[in-house]
Amino acid sequence: MQLSNYSSFPTNLPVIAEDELFLYPFMISPLFLNDEKNIAAAAEAIENNSLVIVCPVKPEHEGEREGDSIYDAGVIGSIMRKVVLPDGRIKVLFQGLARGHITEMIHENPLRAHVDLIQSTSVNELKMDAILEVLREKVRALSQVSNYFPPDLLRTIEENHEYNRIVDLICSSIKIKKENAYQLFIERDPEKRFLMLIDELIEETEANKLQKEIRSKVHSRIEKVNKEYFLKEQLKQIQKELGTDTHRDEEIEEFRKKLEAKKDKMHADAYKEINKQLERFARMHPDSADAGMIQTYLEWVLEIPYGEEAKKALNIHDVENQLNKDHFSLKKPKERILEFFSVKELLELRGIADKEGRGAILCFAGPPGVGKTSLANSIATALKRPLVRIALGGLEDVNELRGHRRTYIGAMPGRIVQGVIEAKKMNPVIVLDEIDKVAKSHRGDPTAVLLEILDPEQNTHFRDYYLNFNLDLSKAIFIATANDVGQIPGPLRDRMEFISVSSYTPQEKFQIAKQYLIPQELKKHGLKTSELSISKTALAEVIEKHTREAGVRNLRRRVADIVRKAAKKILEEPTTQKVTVSLKNLKEFLEKTIFEIDRTDHVDRIGVVNGLAWTAVGGDVLKIEAIRINGKGVLQLTGSLGDVMKESARIALSVVKTLIDEGKISVDHSIIPLSPAERESDVPVDASEVYKRFDLHVHVPDGATPKDGPSAGIAMSTVIASILTNKKVRADIAMTGEVSLTGNVLPIGGLKEKLIAAHRAGMKLALIPQKNYDRDLADIPDEVKGALEIVGVSRIEEVLERLLIDA
Repeated sequence: MQLSNYSSFPTNLPVIAEDELFLYPFMISPLFLNDEKNIAAAAEAIENNSLVIVCPVKPEHEGEREGDSIYDAGVIGSIMRKVVLPDGRIKVLFQGLARGHITEMIHENPLRAHVDLIQSTSVNELKMDAILEVLREKVRALSQVSNYFPPDLLRTIEENHEYNRIVDLICSSIKIKKENAYQLFIERDPEKRFLMLIDELIEETEANKLQKEIRSKVHSRIEKVNKEYFLKEQLKQIQKELGTDTHRDEEIEEFRKKLEAKKDKMHADAYKEINKQLERFARMHPDSADAGMIQTYLEWVLEIPYGEEAKKALNIHDVENQLNKDHFSLKKPKERILEFFSVKELLELRGIADKEGRGAILCFAGPPGVGKTSLANSIATALKRPLVRIALGGLEDVNELRGHRRTYIGAMPGRIVQGVIEAKKMNPVIVLDEIDKVAKSHRGDPTAVLLEILDPEQNTHFRDYYLNFNLDLSKAIFIATANDVGQIPGPLRDRMEFISVSSYTPQEKFQIAKQYLIPQELKKHGLKTSELSISKTALAEVIEKHTREAGVRNLRRRVADIVRKAAKKILEEPTTQKVTVSLKNLKEFLEKTIFEIDRTDHVDRIGVVNGLAWTAVGGDVLKIEAIRINGKGVLQLTGSLGDVMKESARIALSVVKTLIDEGKISVDHSIIPLSPAERESDVPVDASEVYKRFDLHVHVPDGATPKDGPSAGIAMSTVIASILTNKKVRADIAMTGEVSLTGNVLPIGGLKEKLIAAHRAGMKLALIPQKNYDRDLADIPDEVKGALEIVGVSRIEEVLERLLIDA
């Protein structure tokens, strides 16, 4: 079909916009039409048996069908056939006839435009033939390194002498960018078209040569690897030859932007080190062994919140309100915390540099479950600072705190730096939990790192091995927690101010359960306060017989047990509106009591005494038992006793022997074993024979639990005196105190916890060293002092006078 079959030009034609193909005259191509405007344009052309112009869509407007989204040139042709596909699309067979140029768009739906033919200018045939030969040479060169030109097409190019026809044939066979193809298409001068096409052929030939070279480099590997590996290797070689990696370039640029954004806020040494590693990363091949390591390093260090701080000013009233809201009782710890932050607020208000106290460390010391960590949470909430908790229990590797050197596989910053990154602020509240349980090993002593972190003179330039530059930690508030202060190394103790958080009394536990634990557990389990009621007597029973602890952790668990069973009951019995827990039905909600009080504990007996002990989990009543066995005065000790406690027992025996020898305590001569001669004699046996003719066995029950310390001295003395004098010991009295070799009662520690334990066990009287009575009695809760008679003693004779009663 020829253009002569149609009306003369210029004329107006329907326009079909093509996203992918760039068509040329004399090409027959299928077109798939799936949008309204293209389908309408094709239908109009078929109906009127008219020509149509197919124009390529500009790359940045693919999918659009507006007049300004397509090039103003295309191929004029006719639609030879139309087929409707099952998916609704239209397939037409299009034959190109000539190049056309749109002079004006006259209709939008369907697209219709005034179209003019692109006529070629006159040429010098002699010159064109010379250029044509060069063009054919470039085609032959490209055919050697590619498969663009089948033999039939090469023959046509060699034999044809129509200049524009040759250009169109070649352009339709090779890859040309859309914009370049458009410039070639609209050019009217055949000579310029030849020269432009020669440039395209040279560029395509070089590209194909490079591809062929790349294929050659990886060919030796193809036999050993699968297709996926081959494709990856090709990509590697391409990136190596071109020297570009778009994704990596974007990543490096992102790192640079982050670094520049933080430059003014970080120390010069930090910027220098990070920039050095970034430049090294940029020069490094992406498959280098160190590339991944440096990338990880950059990701870590650029996440550090240099110069970012929580801006809220200190307000002592906010701290006080938050502490009172979150914690019941704890009067002294709260008071000490408020004093600490009052000083900080005053310095801040008056603009005084806190040179002395900026690194002062609070350490909350006390048994588990009494609220040490939650006090730190309340402080962070009141100050509106993020909280970072670092568990130190069992930590023995110094690199866990200071970071690993980057030479090691899997290296990362230490927990301190990770905590700062997690907080996203440089002044978080950092809780060093269980600082008393830090261990030493062949991998270093974490205590040394903690000394640096907690020292205000050193933590301004803390150096993490992984970072390899200094970081200022002085803005952070460090709070430590510990169960046993004695386990903290001396130099570390010197860095801290200790606030004792001691055991709760039963009444305090009752109020905590009522005001905090029960409402929290109801909310947690989806119950309303109106759906569960726990009576006072039931709650007291739970505290007394289902838990025995210094804190309230197990009490919370028991309350949760009750709430869960109540929730189940409400679901199983739809008519139940409210569950009431009383002393009578408590067994339905909790299993049998764990700490049932043995009645024999309150019976006066020979050789049984109530001592008082302090452990890291609070105070407890320590039963000490003794028996006498016919022997030669040997003292046997059992019950996993430490060296100090064994020495205490030996001192106690010596003290009792001295009292017997001096006649200060009377001996029951009837218990002394006599020989036949002594039975017949009227001469009384000396009282000292009572400890010479018996072996004494002293035992501290719960033998699997190690015990140590000197504070059981007066209890040991009493139990030994009881079996040697054959006198009972009052079961309603508990005691604590170290005894000296001369019989003096010396002061001890942990008095508050011990007296709370005595109160919890139902004792009526507690004997304590006189010095503790004078010094520490004010710290004892009023509830304990009201229920327990507390007596101070200075001599062991005073103890025995009160405790020993006739059998």
